[in-house]
Amino acid sequence: MTDQTTPVSTTIQPDPGDNAVKRFLKATEIDTRLLGMVGALLMIWIGFHLYGALVNGFGAFLTPRNLWNLSVQTASIGIMATGMVLVIVTRHIDLSVGSLLGLCAVVMGVVQTEVLPAVFGLGHPMIWVFAVISGLVVGTIVGAFQGALIAYGKIPAFIVTLGGLLVWRGVAYLVVRGETISPLDSTFSLLGGGPYGAVGAVGSWIVGVLGCVGVIFLLVNGRRQRRKFHFPLRPVWAETFLGILGCGIVIGAVLLVNSYPWPRGIVRQYAEANAIEVPESGLFISHGFAIPVLILLAVGIAMTFIMTRTRFGRYVFAIGGNPEAAELAGINTKRMTVKIFALMGFLCGLSAVVASARLNSATNALGTLDELFVIAAAVIGGTSLSGGIGTIYGAILGAFVMQSLQTGMVLIGFDAAIQQVVVGSVLVIAVYLDILYRRRQK
Repeated sequence: MTDQTTPVSTTIQPDPGDNAVKRFLKATEIDTRLLGMVGALLMIWIGFHLYGALVNGFGAFLTPRNLWNLSVQTASIGIMATGMVLVIVTRHIDLSVGSLLGLCAVVMGVVQTEVLPAVFGLGHPMIWVFAVISGLVVGTIVGAFQGALIAYGKIPAFIVTLGGLLVWRGVAYLVVRGETISPLDSTFSLLGGGPYGAVGAVGSWIVGVLGCVGVIFLLVNGRRQRRKFHFPLRPVWAETFLGILGCGIVIGAVLLVNSYPWPRGIVRQYAEANAIEVPESGLFISHGFAIPVLILLAVGIAMTFIMTRTRFGRYVFAIGGNPEAAELAGINTKRMTVKIFALMGFLCGLSAVVASARLNSATNALGTLDELFVIAAAVIGGTSLSGGIGTIYGAILGAFVMQSLQTGMVLIGFDAAIQQVVVGSVLVIAVYLDILYRRRQK
């Protein structure tokens, strides 16, 4: 009888010849591309802040107000960028996302201002719910339709979505006859942020505590899974460092959003409506996390789970790695393509909710050129245009980079033409750097 021993998990052992930085990165397993994106984002923030300080005498970028607004403005692009990761990973492209956002927005605007009030009456509490559902359904159906043309009609995704870019923008114009629908349902508008569209200081701390618990759970569960399947374990000091870093980022975000107060006029109106006496020093009411930001976080968590913990996600990467091999392995690539574009359409509908609610209006021009920012965010975030590689958190970081560039250029007074030059150049440079990185990895 042969003795069998159960393998024991070992600790990751760095190469003694590596320098301190390489040993640290190997022990913590921090993605170097993630570090690069974070470094680039910090450089952009600091650069715009210092430029404003030198030219205008004060820096307006690294302030709670601007960073809070930046997070809200990023939400719409970030939500769509998470779906664009799946599209690009499977070697497709979607140029219609901005037009589809505009279509979903005007449909929701018409539903909540013309259709539902005639059925339920003005001010009914369920109007905003059915309006949101209508936008999500329209986005999903249009996305699935485009996916079917690509999968079963064998029309290149570039052509289908380029046509969609024109068609859905035109349909949106016809739906509202070029008019702007405003104002929208008051409850619906809260989904776009603003003083009342945020969870406040207490709600933000609750989110922060849940975030820290989630960070610790992921580290503990990850270590348990590594031990279960006998994978090398990170050193305890590395796990501790990652836990402190993750919780520190979460707590820092909470402190930041809670340091941005409501405007004085809003505070005065709130105090009068609730019979609150305002002291001479003023009343400080924190915004806290905006609802669009929480929606983006929820989408990011859900999409990360789908991509890394489900069969659907494994199929996406398998198709992107080698479509022919995936089909021979039994994966229904055509059905998967329809599902991926339907999910992209759903996220466009959700992004339309955030975008139109933030403006408290719906117009067929909403989302113009958003396809450029969404694709750029995914590519900057590490999604390879050759397929098979991409991360959700990278796309969200890429969205922050793109929005930071645009916001910074607005703050320092660059006109729209220069903004377009910079954004287009960043997209080309990002693709070139991706090519260099892939070449180096081979």
